[in-house]
This record gives sequence, structure tokens and C-alpha cells, in this order.
Amino acid sequence: MITQKTTKILSCIALACALIAPMSAQMAPAQQPGGGQPDQISQLAEMIGLSSEQEAEIRDLVDTTTPKVEELQIKAQSLQTELQANAGHDYNEAEIKRIGKELGEVSGELSIQSILMQSKVEAIFTAEQRDELERLQQEQMQMQQQMQQQQMQQMQQMQQ
Repeated sequence: MITQKTTKILSCIALACALIAPMSAQMAPAQQPGGGQPDQISQLAEMIGLSSEQEAEIRDLVDTTTPKVEELQIKAQSLQTELQANAGHDYNEAEIKRIGKELGEVSGELSIQSILMQSKVEAIFTAEQRDELERLQQEQMQMQQQMQQQQMQQMQQMQQ
């Protein structure tokens, strides 16, 4: 349930990683101070050409939003577990409704935080950066569709 509440920006960051990962075998990636691999925001910055100011703004936004989102995710998981624990032949309808209502409120707040974060990050991007990100997302979707088609063809060939 929680994974379905993933924000669009985190998807964008994940897309950045997915697109960069195959390239890392071909060329050495830029490293962060301390010699570590670049993080997702750095990769996104490289992919769509974020300025250092934009990157810092996004980092600040993610750093301030993440703890609240993580707290909500933990609460939602806990409520989901509690809800499941109340299922069964000896159920308490009032308790199930109470937990379900609270879970709905927490899920709603997660959605709000996701949309706000997505909107704030998109407001940081220039029009050109948004266009480039959209192009990369479409390219990624096409690659996924091609892979699915290839898998289907392989499965059909195996059945013959």
C-alpha cells in the first residue's frame, strides 16, 4: 500500500538511476565528496542539467519533507497491520471502521505531501528541464514496453 503512494519526483529520481545505471558500466560516474557513488539527486541534476542552486533547493526540500513522509508511511504500515489483525471470525466492526478511517486520513496526508513535494520540485525546474525529464520518462517507458514485448515473445516461443 505504501509503495503506491510514491511521489512523482521520487519516480523521476528513480528514473534517473535507472537510466544512468547501464552507463556506469561504460564510464566512471562522477563521485561525491568522500569517494562515494553519486546520489539520486546528483544523478538527476546531471541528467537534466540542474544548476547547483536548483540542486541545493531540491536537497533542502527532500531533506525537510522526507522525515514527515517516513513518519506517515510508518503510521500507515502500522495501521494496515492493525487492520489485518482485526480481521477474522471474531472481528470488531467498530474497531475496523475506526482503524480504516484513521488509515484513510494518513493515506490522504501522504498524498498531500507527495503532491506538494512534486509541485515544489517541478517549480524549481525550468521549462527545458521539465521537457527533458518528460522525454527521458517517455524513453524509459518505451524501453520497458520493448522489454515486455520481448519477454512475451520468448514465453510464446517456449510454449511452442
